[in-house]
Amino acid sequence: MEFKEVIKERYSCKSFADRPIEAEKLQAILEAGRLAPTAKNLQEQHIYVVQSEDGLAKIDAITPCRYHAPTVLVVAYDKNNVFVYPGEKRNSGAEDATIVASHMILAAKDEGIDSCWVNFLDPDKAAEILGLPENEEILMFMDLGYAADNAAPLPTHSTRKPLTDTVTYL
Repeated sequence: MEFKEVIKERYSCKSFADRPIEAEKLQAILEAGRLAPTAKNLQEQHIYVVQSEDGLAKIDAITPCRYHAPTVLVVAYDKNNVFVYPGEKRNSGAEDATIVASHMILAAKDEGIDSCWVNFLDPDKAAEILGLPENEEILMFMDLGYAADNAAPLPTHSTRKPLTDTVTYL
């Protein structure tokens, strides 16, 4: 798929078919995340692949937004291995994990796999339930799978503000 098609056609899928993701497609998605740039190349991301019945039940206990996806990626980062920006008010953790997640979402679409970015969760409670190390912060969950027959983008999916409303040249 051409990149322009990938970014135009990708939407947040909220209804997944009962069909597993092929291992080679999942590997390609994870590899796209591995190749994503991070500040100072710290690569502080950690991706947890949840596919077991027990693991998915834990995800369901954390958020109502799994939408029956057969795979959920938990995107986290090591808060002790981040670049602190000048002024010391921000660090690279959340932004680097976001870049990694964005690469994986677009790679998923390129592989024919649908996805949904899930933020409807308490990251501290999720880390506790999933047993993540204390040094890791969860950014988001990523539902992955094949769209169910009834899945479709929201009616407003193709509606976008003009660039003149969102871009200013200084």
